[in-house]
Amino acid sequence: MTAILTHLGYANASAPARAAGSASGGVRAVLRLEGAAAFAAAIALYGHAGFSWLAFVVLFLTPDLSMLAYLVGPRAGALAYNLVHTYALALPVALAGFALGSPVASTLGLILIAHIGFDRMLGFGLKYASGFGDTHLSRIGRE
Repeated sequence: MTAILTHLGYANASAPARAAGSASGGVRAVLRLEGAAAFAAAIALYGHAGFSWLAFVVLFLTPDLSMLAYLVGPRAGALAYNLVHTYALALPVALAGFALGSPVASTLGLILIAHIGFDRMLGFGLKYASGFGDTHLSRIGRE
């Protein structure tokens, strides 16, 4: 796990080096389209399963509470944000929920997938430890 986190940008690296690794052009467009597809698929599955739309609305932005870790520092913030905003967490939760017949896990997993897809569709990517605005999709915020 340490090697993966280091590779994802948690090592001591400068912001300019990370910005050069951000997606651009057609690749960025495909990644945003992929986010839109995940968002749409999660919404469709959520509706098909008959889960509560009130729960969806209430919980949809909850994953962004992970940004509070930025109060500790950029490294902690990026780590917390990325752990919550990865399909590697959301997909197993949703699949386990369906496999085990747990509507709570299924609901939470699909809402998380929808949230991640929505973020990626809008261009908000996984964060580098160099700062909140340095993402795998591009630099966000002021230059």
